[in-house]
Amino acid sequence: QVQLVESGGGSVQAGGSLRLSCEASGYTFSGTCMGWFRQAPGKERERVGLIYTGGTLTRYADSVKGRFTISQDPAKNTVYLQMNSLKLEDTAMYYCATDTVRYGVSSSCLIRADFSFRGQGTQVIVSS
Repeated sequence: QVQLVESGGGSVQAGGSLRLSCEASGYTFSGTCMGWFRQAPGKERERVGLIYTGGTLTRYADSVKGRFTISQDPAKNTVYLQMNSLKLEDTAMYYCATDTVRYGVSSSCLIRADFSFRGQGTQVIVSS
């Protein structure tokens, strides 16, 4: 079955960095769309960014653009979220999600992915 396992969360001071990992299994990794999401208590879920694993396409929310980078290691079926210059407002539960659909083109990933499978999440706490 589809499994997404996040790791790498923790506590860090503002200005610091963390790298989250999302290891996928149970489906064909290449050519799919993987999103990183976060949700803080009392706040709506926010899509931090996404990556098309069949190419180089990435997209980021304005709130993290220039600070966060999503990358992939297809050999390990893993997607990473590198978070730099962390701010207090980055504190949240972070999780990865996919719909396991293999999109032939990256634009379809942007338009059609519904991210219906998600992992259990990893907590990120940024303190002053």
